[in-house]
Amino acid sequence: MSRPSSAPRRIVCLSTESADILCRLGAARRIVGVSAYVPASAVLQGVPRVSGFSAANIDAILALKPDLVLGYSDVQAGIATRLIKDGLNVLVTQQISLCEIEDTILLLGRIVGKEARARALIRQFRDHLKTRRSRPLRVYFEEWPEPMISGIGWVSELVERAGGQDIFRELRDRRRASKRLVSIKEIVRRDPHVIIASWCGKKVRLDEIRQRPGWERIEAVKHCRVYGMDSNIILQPGPVLVDGFRELCRILGGISLP
Repeated sequence: MSRPSSAPRRIVCLSTESADILCRLGAARRIVGVSAYVPASAVLQGVPRVSGFSAANIDAILALKPDLVLGYSDVQAGIATRLIKDGLNVLVTQQISLCEIEDTILLLGRIVGKEARARALIRQFRDHLKTRRSRPLRVYFEEWPEPMISGIGWVSELVERAGGQDIFRELRDRRRASKRLVSIKEIVRRDPHVIIASWCGKKVRLDEIRQRPGWERIEAVKHCRVYGMDSNIILQPGPVLVDGFRELCRILGGISLP
């Protein structure tokens, strides 16, 4: 007599990329609650929104009776602790590199019994993120404006794969955003050819960036090479980064240096 499957059937996703991965693996029907930041889609229509990113409606989550809650990063540690104390199974990942993103896709695939589909998704992910021609194009990627935070690990990797050079490459392995703080003075000193900003949950204001003290001396500002990117396609550690990579390639590919 075969043992019943122990794969979770009722899953709450507190982060956008976990919901996206499960949908791509064909496990969307198991999702019973999602973050408010998950884009509206037909497949998740009617699924309750039970959290933001740093806060969650604990009572609403408990009412859904999930057998697994998925979260992302140390920012959600407090939420995870409360849910664990209430008896729920919680998995929080903290992938910051492309390799770790692939590992997370595989892990979730195994958890929901979709390992073969997860491996296929990883192969597709790799195929779409192949390195372009490298050029001496200095890039400053800004993840947050106040305080200024440079791009997380996978963003730094994608900048390089798209043909640029991250001016704060040495910070890419730092998991906490507070360890990737940068200053106006140092950015001016490193003089990027291109500035790309993507602020999670906040609209990028390009005029505000251009008018920072001393930035009129930066190559990117002098030559009007300051761009904004949708955070949904570049700051979510999952398969949607393929779209972010295409946008990076479009921006960097259209720049000619003297």
